[in-house]
Amino acid sequence: MHRAFLILLTLTASALLAGAVWWTTLGTALTALEAKGRSDLSLAADRLRLELQRGRDLAVLLAGDPIIARSIANAGRIEYPATRLQGFADRSGASDVLLLRKNGVIIASASGRRGDLSATGWMERTRQGALGVGAMPPDSGSTGRIFTHAAPTFDAQGKVSGAVAVTRDLTTLERSWRGDPQAIYFTDRAGHVVVSNREELLGGPPPQERVPIQGFDIRRTEVGRYIPRDALHLELPLPTLDLTAEILLDTAPARALAIARAQAAGAALLVLGALLVLLWERRRVLARANLMLEDRVAERTAALTAEVRERREAQAALTRAQADLVQAGKLSALGQLSAGISHELNQPLMAIRSFAQNGATFLERGNVEAAGSNLTRIGDLAGRMGRIIRNLSAFARAEPQPAIETDLGTVIEIALEITETRRRETGVEVRLDLPEMPVLAMAGEVRMAQVVVNLISNAVDAMAGRETRLLTVTLCDGPPAITVRDTGPGLDNPEAIFDPFYTTKEVGAGLGLGLSISYGIVSGFGGAIRGSNVEGGAAFTVELQPAVAACDGAAA
Repeated sequence: MHRAFLILLTLTASALLAGAVWWTTLGTALTALEAKGRSDLSLAADRLRLELQRGRDLAVLLAGDPIIARSIANAGRIEYPATRLQGFADRSGASDVLLLRKNGVIIASASGRRGDLSATGWMERTRQGALGVGAMPPDSGSTGRIFTHAAPTFDAQGKVSGAVAVTRDLTTLERSWRGDPQAIYFTDRAGHVVVSNREELLGGPPPQERVPIQGFDIRRTEVGRYIPRDALHLELPLPTLDLTAEILLDTAPARALAIARAQAAGAALLVLGALLVLLWERRRVLARANLMLEDRVAERTAALTAEVRERREAQAALTRAQADLVQAGKLSALGQLSAGISHELNQPLMAIRSFAQNGATFLERGNVEAAGSNLTRIGDLAGRMGRIIRNLSAFARAEPQPAIETDLGTVIEIALEITETRRRETGVEVRLDLPEMPVLAMAGEVRMAQVVVNLISNAVDAMAGRETRLLTVTLCDGPPAITVRDTGPGLDNPEAIFDPFYTTKEVGAGLGLGLSISYGIVSGFGGAIRGSNVEGGAAFTVELQPAVAACDGAAA
């Protein structure tokens, strides 16, 4: 009777312990799976945003083009040929570039498309003066998975006159996603899947049965062999794309881990119960049986101890691996931030070290004058490092958009400081022609430094491999103007150098947006930028509004 009761108690306790371990382990495993899933989902969302970034940038840049804006405002008298729009589409990876009136009628396109897109949600957004995003209505025979970025254009009165729409075929983006281990998809407001790395999920919302466990959103699906049957569902809103990123994570490993640990805990408790039974019956067995029982207890205890030790070691290894991964991520981010600065500071640091060693040697010899000279050089190098850090910090600082009174001499100084190492490594000689008095213009120090840095960098690249590498920077004060001249091969197509994605560099060396962005910055200040071929190379000139005129206007 007592033996049966003890066995029943042991079985009950084992079942309860196994259930508790299973529940706890499953919750912990699902929490870890959720954390990893959110990281994967965030990376996938960032990847989609980056893939579509070109379309948005191209739409915004083209909408700001005065020729395009004028063409749309003038009732469709297009000054841009379709071939040029096709060139924009080819260089940016877009499937089409559309120019539309405010009523949604297509007046020009890279593909020759015509029609009325007034019913689209993104067109309605552009009428309100905002950037519109969304899916393009399907053409005959298409899947309809075409993403659109539309930027509004404005007439001379500042009213919306139409829009520039850049479309991207989403099916081309999915080709590189097929091998992703997790099922990731993006849905629109209606819940339709527009992008996914699993063909089974495309189209309407996938049939899913919610099976919540411990507060986690578990979905049961019967979609296909590559979609987990029981999956943890996570989602991430993407308001800038008007989409929602979603992921289905297979819960089978978490369930298997929970079952394994539950079985181990139940087995351990059963073993302990068996030991209690054996101990209870010890009084009624022979001495030999008692010895055998003690040996068995020892063996089982050793096995349990080894198992516990192995699990602790595995848990410690897992913890160390996770910490190493986190630290590696931190070091990678720090390396990306400090890579550009370290090269600029390395030379002065090495020189400071050399002067310090020499100064110590001179002091040991009693040569105070030579030691003082080395200390003076160390101070100069430290000042140079301070200027480098100050200029790099100023260059990275966010700047308000309105134009303010800016010293163009300081802008040139910052740009030369930032590009010094690159110019020195490529053997480029710099010739400056600067007036003695400050030249003030209505601009922004940081953004103008960005323009000058881009012009100098392009000039250095153009003079690579040339026998004569001379960079001439000229500053004029009537009106304020900066000219950057090189001794490179010149410009192949001066009329197209400011077009988005136009570049003569090798593939992977640049996107061709530097001059286009510089054009936008200078135009925003009310100035002008032009490039031309001159004797012995090319020259870029930036003309700005004088600050004196702005001050006179304010006084009036």
